[in-house]
Amino acid sequence: MKLITTIVRPERLPDVKAALFQAGVTGITLSRVSGHGGEQEIVSQYRGTTVVMEFHEKVKIEMACSEPFVEPCIKAILASARTGEVGDGKIFVQPIERVIRIRTGEVDNAALTAVNAAAVQRAALESAHHAGVSAGEEEP
Repeated sequence: MKLITTIVRPERLPDVKAALFQAGVTGITLSRVSGHGGEQEIVSQYRGTTVVMEFHEKVKIEMACSEPFVEPCIKAILASARTGEVGDGKIFVQPIERVIRIRTGEVDNAALTAVNAAAVQRAALESAHHAGVSAGEEEP
């Protein structure tokens, strides 16, 4: 199990969210954040005063994934968030020691699985398999 945290441009959020759902990731947490990375500072005028905007608005997306969904999740983020410009964001992948669903007491992968996850995950895995076969990989 991994905790995947990504920081992306706010305008890329709809594309990233759609790509994650297509990859079978059903549970995400969104936060609006401000940060400064490699982008240039923005200098603007506000009421006759020069203002330097050091921090840029971003969206932080967090999701806990079981191992089969880690790479598809990363690929979905990369494909949907990349513009090629400085400030596209970052992806952080961290191990999760333990997960507990408060409502039922389920632990680890059972706690990560959504109520409708069986159908979603099956469709995502079939889609990934078909994409691999059409890309030239051999069927097992």
